[in-house]
Amino acid sequence: MEPTQSSKGKLGNILERPNLILTVFGVLLLIGMAVPAVTQERMPEIPVDKMSVAQKKAAEEFLAGRGKPVTGPFIPLLRSPEVLVRAKAMGDYLRFKSALAPKLREFATLITAREWTQQFEWYHHSEFATEAGLNPAIIKAVAEGRRPEGMSDSEEIIYNFCTELQRNHSVSDTTYNKAIAAFGEQGTIDLVSLTGYYTFVSMILNVNRTGPPKGVAPLLAAFP
Repeated sequence: MEPTQSSKGKLGNILERPNLILTVFGVLLLIGMAVPAVTQERMPEIPVDKMSVAQKKAAEEFLAGRGKPVTGPFIPLLRSPEVLVRAKAMGDYLRFKSALAPKLREFATLITAREWTQQFEWYHHSEFATEAGLNPAIIKAVAEGRRPEGMSDSEEIIYNFCTELQRNHSVSDTTYNKAIAAFGEQGTIDLVSLTGYYTFVSMILNVNRTGPPKGVAPLLAAFP
């Protein structure tokens, strides 16, 4: 249908007012930015009747050990049941039994989740860290990408070690020696393992596009 003379005139008036076009475009852009896109998980939960024998066995083992159904990173990991079982075993040790105090374990986990901007891990482990006694101001600083103030000696060692390892893919002799003096060789290896494990977990979750729990707004902004 050909536009009427009236509609042509209105269109011409708009086109002759570039500031109006920019204003309208800006409003539309802001509307789009204000409403975040809902991402779909690439590997959602598998119904029990669709699971293979190996997947059912892995899910049952997870439930028996953790007291809850497969959740979080273990949902996509269920696609490789043997990896799920072995990842669970490593996670059980690092979270609950490692040579590091619970507060320090959670601090290392939060640093890793922040480096990977992993919303699901951050949501849960910021709660665990608070329960373990980590200062909320430290948690807030890490969330905002700042070096926390007021850290204890052991917390500062954790921060320096994990941050250097994530960003430099190694640690300096000074940082290494301080970790050995504070935590011993086992504690230092456990710290490296925590960083590696939660990097692995963050990779799984980010590839799967796993966000925070339903109804929870993202707590981490993307790094510029």
